[in-house]
Amino acid sequence: MREIEAVLPHRYPFLFIDRIEEVEAGKWARGIKNVTRNEWFFTGHFPDEPIMPGVLIVEALAQLSAFAVNSSRSSGGKGMIASIRGIKFMAPVVPGDQLMLVFEITSRKGPFMKGKGEASVDGKTVALVEEIVIVARTPNRDKQEDGDNEGTARYEQLD
Repeated sequence: MREIEAVLPHRYPFLFIDRIEEVEAGKWARGIKNVTRNEWFFTGHFPDEPIMPGVLIVEALAQLSAFAVNSSRSSGGKGMIASIRGIKFMAPVVPGDQLMLVFEITSRKGPFMKGKGEASVDGKTVALVEEIVIVARTPNRDKQEDGDNEGTARYEQLD
């Protein structure tokens, strides 16, 4: 878990990667999310029939993208989702499932990375994301004239 936390800024309860299985730096990564009954989101989604929210499966894939970018165990940078396209959910994810996540980088330009993701349980695809675009963020050390933004994050621009 320390290796995951060295790469991702996320912490419980919003850390959705439990283990990194395999990485080919700059190309793809495979990881696991163990879905347990005590997950915070099951208290409201849905108490009598708990189902992992699809948006959290997509978030798990986005978190996994950090490992596809760089196999280094401490990337130091942060990324944010810029866009998501072509999401399909094929089956519910329930307590006791082990979610196998795969993220593949399809292109990169400047601070933008585009990729696709797949989530499966027991070899059966439960969610597909055709396209996730992640933008790298860096601290803005430049002061504006009024000096109000020192140390705040900003989006980098395309070349």
